[in-house]
Amino acid sequence: MTTAGTKPALQYGKIAIATPVVLAPMAGITNTAFRRLCREFGGGLYVSEMVTSRALVERTEESLRLVGHHPSEEVRSVQLYGVDPKTIAEAVTMLVAEDRADHIDLNFGCPVPKVTRKGGGAALPWKQDLFSSIVHAAVKAAGEIPLTIKMRKGIDADHLTYIEAGKAARDAGVTAVALHGRTAADYYSGNADWSAIAKLREALPDVQVLGNGDIWSAGDAIRMMRETGVDGVVVGRGCLGRPWLFGDLQSAFDEYLRNPNSNAAINPIQPNLGEVADAFKRHAELLVEFFESEAHACRDIRKHVAWYFKGYPVGGGFRAALSQVESLIHMDEILGTLDRTQPYPGEEAEGPRGRLGGAKICALPENWLQSRELLGDQRKVLQEAELGVSGG
Repeated sequence: MTTAGTKPALQYGKIAIATPVVLAPMAGITNTAFRRLCREFGGGLYVSEMVTSRALVERTEESLRLVGHHPSEEVRSVQLYGVDPKTIAEAVTMLVAEDRADHIDLNFGCPVPKVTRKGGGAALPWKQDLFSSIVHAAVKAAGEIPLTIKMRKGIDADHLTYIEAGKAARDAGVTAVALHGRTAADYYSGNADWSAIAKLREALPDVQVLGNGDIWSAGDAIRMMRETGVDGVVVGRGCLGRPWLFGDLQSAFDEYLRNPNSNAAINPIQPNLGEVADAFKRHAELLVEFFESEAHACRDIRKHVAWYFKGYPVGGGFRAALSQVESLIHMDEILGTLDRTQPYPGEEAEGPRGRLGGAKICALPENWLQSRELLGDQRKVLQEAELGVSGG
């Protein structure tokens, strides 16, 4: 993934990542189809949807499908979610023994209430011994396969965990730590706290640190690198309906890594309406291949309509029709009504997209914050945290 004689921006074990960009796992989004589409535009590390360790150990059909990769995916990157050291270790062991992954990431950042109210995701690092045990078990099981973690600042402003969790993960032997600059209670509201990312970078000089949150453009990514000193960035909602963002990111990082002090202008890809329609159709075709069902793919692509056509003057009727598309032929008919020469609309097509919403009280198990150790029936509650396949 690097050219001869160049030093990779990120090094995950034997994996050299020339463009220091990681696609953030997003449930229902970052399947094989979307990962392949993004890779057609630019380089980086493309991670699977979050899969629960328990479902993987039980070998459910859906979990095995989610950790599957297309032959074109040179680096098979899987994100696991779990709440039990033994089950996590078994899942990691399975991925390694069956040669299903080249890189494994652990999720400790999911803020979704159905996850945190059972003590999982962003709620788990509060329990220091449990967190440390999980990471240690995973690193040991992974062996030579690089293992990383992704987390949030903590539960809320009064219960921050990211510095101590980062140090614990480093001590356990992780390859890298990624931090989303929000707490679980922040959800996706306000602005990501890049100063926290900078503090973590300073606290962990001996392990790779990546930053996540509010990267809507290549310019944002370079600004985060300069302001925080991180080794790379994690991009999530910013690429929804904009897979070409990875082309922008690769171009920007190529220049930045050549000369970090360069003020060279970033010339972003600004697709006209025809080019957006082509990317949308390509996404749908890849989904057909992934789901092995045209009907399923067309149902799934509907949720992407608002993201792809954000800011473009296509009209409510077009959006409504595409949101009910039933086949690729039907899609062609709808897309054929567009004026493909319509230019990029500028700022209206940019900025926040995906999950928004205001800050909220983080849903937690009863008495979760009373102690940094598990109390009473909390282990029993944790067992219910992995009932699904993808926790996001």
